[in-house]
Amino acid sequence: MLRKLNSSATVVVAVAGLLLVAAPPAAAQSGAFCQLSGTANITPGLSTTDGNFTFTFGGTLSGCASNDTSAPAQGAVSVGETIVVNGLTAQEPPATGSGSCASSNGAGTAITSWADGTTTVLSFTTQAATGAVNLQGNVVPSVTLPVVNPQPGQPTTVTVTTTRYAGDQAQGVVAFQADPQQCAGAGVTSAAVSGSVGVGKAQ
Repeated sequence: MLRKLNSSATVVVAVAGLLLVAAPPAAAQSGAFCQLSGTANITPGLSTTDGNFTFTFGGTLSGCASNDTSAPAQGAVSVGETIVVNGLTAQEPPATGSGSCASSNGAGTAITSWADGTTTVLSFTTQAATGAVNLQGNVVPSVTLPVVNPQPGQPTTVTVTTTRYAGDQAQGVVAFQADPQQCAGAGVTSAAVSGSVGVGKAQ
């Protein structure tokens, strides 16, 4: 999926070995609490055997509640996807993980493009066990991405910069809904994601 970003737009959210339902940072003074919906794609598919894998994610944030009246109510989140930054096509890195359908750990970088044109870049980790995933992350200043097939005279990299929720933290609980038949067979290669995610500053 191709997403279009201004280099000034940035982040929020993450995805784990699969499905997530996140909660806002405890005692948050500012930030947002949003509903997340999307799809995670895993390579190779998760099975009953432990192994290394990568995953990508594309989805939306909606119904965001915030004590900041200027905060947007929706945005688009991506991990490991192709996006457009300042007119150039760039490739996000996929997240990485290890484990099985029963339990896994993951880490990666998520980019959220908010409806008002701002952006959040999030560095996150996940720990999953029996379908429940603990998600934690920190909003980082920026991420530099390689340009896909740059033409002569074009830059080979572009930088996406956080312009909303700088210095904040993300926290959540992730629900992973894997098909048992796929787990026992060829492996789970795609899973729908829905739930909630929070980002803010802890007291």
